[in-house]
Amino acid sequence: MDWNPAYSWLVIALLLSLAELTSGAMVLLALGVAAALTALMSTFGLTLPWQLLTMGIFAGVLVPLGVMVIRPRFSPKGVAYGTTGTGVEKGRRYKTLTRDFDHATGINVNGDFYRLRVLENGDTELPTGTPVVFKRFEGTTALVSLGQPADPISQDDISQRKEP
Repeated sequence: MDWNPAYSWLVIALLLSLAELTSGAMVLLALGVAAALTALMSTFGLTLPWQLLTMGIFAGVLVPLGVMVIRPRFSPKGVAYGTTGTGVEKGRRYKTLTRDFDHATGINVNGDFYRLRVLENGDTELPTGTPVVFKRFEGTTALVSLGQPADPISQDDISQRKEP
């Protein structure tokens, strides 16, 4: 059995696809599929420059497709990429926690503990369980407010109100 370029592309495709198991970003899987399609094209006798061009074209089409179309379908519902710190949490209510080892007061956002500072008075220590409203991050400090956010009025609430 002679070794031909298609086998090399298939090995590359296999390694890239297996490496995808460590990332979950769908980039390596898209590159693995592109390498497998390049292996298919190399069976038609393409030279190395044409194989590389074919790989580039397939990667240029499949990587954006994998990242923008396929990856969101594998995400849990309600999770956007890079949510913490992008403003998605703004206006959400949290209850304060006290960390065990240093007794720091903070809130738990997406599973991570962030120390807090109250915007109105600059306090950094609050009793455990105090309701706060997240406003924004300043570095790794969560800036919060003690007031309750204004709840948006739904159309049902407006239609049920009686005018005087």
